[in-house]
Amino acid sequence: MQSLKVTITLGLFFLFSLVSLALFFNLDGEADFSSLASRDASGKKGKSTVREFEKSEVISKQDKVENEPSALFNDPAIKQAWGLKKSDAARAWKVTHGSKDVLVAVIDTGIDINHEDLKANLWTNPGETGLDKKGQDKATNGIDDDRNGYVDDVHGWNFVSSTGDLTDNHGHGTHIAGIIGAQAGNQKGISGISPEVSLMIIKYYDPKVTNTDNLKNTINSINYAIKMGAQIINYSGGGTDYSQEEFDAVKKAEKNGILFVAAAGNERSNSDQFHYYPADYKLSNIISVTALDPSKEILSTSNFGIETVDIAAPGQNIISTLPGNSYGFMTGTSQATAFVTGAAVLVKANKTDFKFDDIKKYILSTGDASPTLAQKTRTSRSLNLFKALTVLDQGMSANGVMVTGPVHEVFTTTKGDNKELNSNPFGKSLMDAVQKSNTNTKRLGDKKENQIQ
Repeated sequence: MQSLKVTITLGLFFLFSLVSLALFFNLDGEADFSSLASRDASGKKGKSTVREFEKSEVISKQDKVENEPSALFNDPAIKQAWGLKKSDAARAWKVTHGSKDVLVAVIDTGIDINHEDLKANLWTNPGETGLDKKGQDKATNGIDDDRNGYVDDVHGWNFVSSTGDLTDNHGHGTHIAGIIGAQAGNQKGISGISPEVSLMIIKYYDPKVTNTDNLKNTINSINYAIKMGAQIINYSGGGTDYSQEEFDAVKKAEKNGILFVAAAGNERSNSDQFHYYPADYKLSNIISVTALDPSKEILSTSNFGIETVDIAAPGQNIISTLPGNSYGFMTGTSQATAFVTGAAVLVKANKTDFKFDDIKKYILSTGDASPTLAQKTRTSRSLNLFKALTVLDQGMSANGVMVTGPVHEVFTTTKGDNKELNSNPFGKSLMDAVQKSNTNTKRLGDKKENQIQ
């Protein structure tokens, strides 16, 4: 009898442990650290004083990938990248591969500058290359050759240690950079959304360095990107605390014509009620991105909001580059954000005269309409790379065929009885989401509406 009681007790304890772990580790492959950190003891949202990258962890890692060549590119892992298929990348690449003339600032945890799939697409600061008057290499001479205030910032800057060392001690930044701009056609690894691009790397966070002001580093990173001529900023991080200085920095980017693509956050919450910054600032140059799974459902970890989140993109189990010439899968709105940044590069490369508001309009208005997104995003749409490139002004497509409006399709769900659903081509505020920057976008998140008492 005694042994039976012990067995029952141990069984109940084991069951309780499993339930606890299931609640902590969600089914999308991420540990929900960010949600725990941003809620107080009562379960409500707490105030955060830092900016952190989203806590995406490597789901699996490999040095090589199976040889599955594509019809367009011969990169081995391209068929493992479900997000490329869902966002219609193959047809988009027939229009453009991007351009080295498009400069993207990736504000994250750094990068492996020697990665086989990334090094060819790194931006190089022209003021810190070549030889100086003494015949020394400007990249390593310890001198601020271009007098921009940063010594030897060859490929970007590390605001954690105030050096040009961009070493990625986590992997997140390298993963994001790969989604945006991994080299294509080199018979190695993967292909980025925009395989031709210039990646400016700005490091604001390092898990190995404690007691750093990540919010301050973020603000400095944005200002550096502006100063050095970035056209697009990718920021896959954030926090729940409004920052006037951060707002001002993104506003300055807006004034300088820079598109700011930001992660909606992995807080499992409605951003209309619990804001996540900088994605929720009321600025016309921001695109706030949430994450989809292969069935085009919003991830359970991802933030959503019909007033604050603009569009959805692939974000579950995304394969990309990792430090040490390796590759692996990560999940989160960070990864979805990189998809949209890559899309912005393609649009800019295809239409060089486009300003940030034009790029934003085409990305948001030409996405695939989906009934599952109707109560999740402002546009009710998910990213479609090909349509963003081929549906142009005055209803004329790239091939000269007249269209009556944003292209939309019939979607088939992957749950239940696989019933086909005709979706409304417009979301709750689609026209509001794609309007020009000189109008009031009605985005929530400005300080007047969310004054911290």
